[in-house]
Amino acid sequence: MQINGLRSLYILTADIGGSHITVGICNMETHTIMRQSLIGAEVNSGGSATEILTSWSNVFQQMLKNTNLPVSGLSVAMPGPFDYENGISYITGLNKYESLYGMDIKKFLADLLKLDPQMIRFRNDAESTIAGEVLEGAGKGYGTVMGVTLGTGFGSAFSSNKITKDINLGSEPYKDTIADDYFSTRWFIKRYNELTGIGLTGGVKELSAIAEKNVVARDIFKEYANNMADFLAKPVEQLNPEVLIICGNIAKASEFFLPYLSERLNTTTIKLAQLDENAPLIGAAAMFEDTTGLNT
Repeated sequence: MQINGLRSLYILTADIGGSHITVGICNMETHTIMRQSLIGAEVNSGGSATEILTSWSNVFQQMLKNTNLPVSGLSVAMPGPFDYENGISYITGLNKYESLYGMDIKKFLADLLKLDPQMIRFRNDAESTIAGEVLEGAGKGYGTVMGVTLGTGFGSAFSSNKITKDINLGSEPYKDTIADDYFSTRWFIKRYNELTGIGLTGGVKELSAIAEKNVVARDIFKEYANNMADFLAKPVEQLNPEVLIICGNIAKASEFFLPYLSERLNTTTIKLAQLDENAPLIGAAAMFEDTTGLNT
């Protein structure tokens, strides 16, 4: 990989979530994010294409302005539905990034960053997160790893010998709908409203803040854990991972649901993610392993 005639170990990497973008530079030799490069910003994913792309552009440009490291390419952890090979968004019906439907995101970023489009790669966000944890986090040292990401959506991936692939459990049927509707933030909001008539403007963070003194909140976390155990029992049995990793913002409230989940899935080692926002950045950058000639 050549930038200005120089081969570089550094990859510009980004994580695009339902309400944010985080950008950094990954050292491919150490699988670490350069601390001085890390920048994040909120994004109105329900806004116009111009508004969203401007938010992204500002973060990329600020990060590159703040660092002098030569980068060889760009990797992006991106939610689906998305054409990851060609860089085209097909997100619709999910209340986020609807205005980008059909847009060539790869071309936009190539023009913005003056990069060869062949040096821009996209990876499913859940797959990226689990891949990062496998390389340098809670999954390091294990041969087989299953992971779930719990946040605005419910993501999942399985890794065998450091080859990590999205398994899309969120689209699987569960009860009266699909798993994503039960294991993402919106379930907590809906369930608390059903039981109390009160809206949760702060989502799971707000619910966890009141859980110590609120029986309804604690019961909701327990119900969440029991539902997840019921749903995950089959894929855990089929895939037989050495460890199950719990990732995402909902994992920050793990004290209220993890004990119940561990009790129900007691044949499986369960660990919390260790890398936080760095996991998807590292996992997305790992797509460049073959072209850098580096080994994991």
